[in-house]
Amino acid sequence: MRAARIDHAVGSDGQTDARRDGLYREAVEAHGAALESPSQLSLGLEAAPVLTREAFVVSASNAAAVRALDGFPDVVGGVLALVGPRGSGKTHLLTSWAERTGAVLLAGEAAATADLGALQGRLVALDDAAKADDETLFHLFNMAGEAGAGLVLAARQPPAVWEVELPDLRSRLNAVRVALISEPDDAVLRGMLQRFFAEVAVKPSTDLLEYLVRRIERSVPEARETVRRLIEVAAPTHRPVTRALARTVLETETKSGDLPF
Repeated sequence: MRAARIDHAVGSDGQTDARRDGLYREAVEAHGAALESPSQLSLGLEAAPVLTREAFVVSASNAAAVRALDGFPDVVGGVLALVGPRGSGKTHLLTSWAERTGAVLLAGEAAATADLGALQGRLVALDDAAKADDETLFHLFNMAGEAGAGLVLAARQPPAVWEVELPDLRSRLNAVRVALISEPDDAVLRGMLQRFFAEVAVKPSTDLLEYLVRRIERSVPEARETVRRLIEVAAPTHRPVTRALARTVLETETKSGDLPF
């Protein structure tokens, strides 16, 4: 049975420990063994991230890339590169596209082990593409022009600046159409923080969200890690996840150098 939601986990900074503990006991009595204890709340963030299109937050920072990918492949197939900094959502967008289109999903150096013959006439999504070897990239480019085929690359840098040795591959990389994704803006960070809090049944206040959006590194993985850390600190004592708690945790970790805030 699904665990019940404990809305009292987020409250005003003035809420007393006795009041919080009383609410928690009431929830336990009402829901019995089906209710997870606060110390278990962070487990929801330990699972693999949800990389569906529905979970992807579209904003001005990534809308152009979303449109480019939605229109790919066109009639002639070809190659498209999603380019953006770490944590901008490239892997999420690429994975959701592969799921929607039935594309084969490959990644970096491991792409060299793929059965290239089985990829003929197929859509291919290559994450961490700059780490793939020259021969693999060259063959994938050649196959991308076949009927029914297409290749989407994801990387932090544009293909034109990748270090390769094959002259024919260099010319192909220089000609790739690039769809840029910027670092997450406020809308993306806010949306992802809300989603990560929801995964652990916590309803964040507006002032908590706005504080985190201003303070954390502009990276989706960092947003997830921040929520995990807040829950880890709050759960053992049933402490509410508030702006005051976030400030304490982030300032402490900034001084210690644990997180790059």
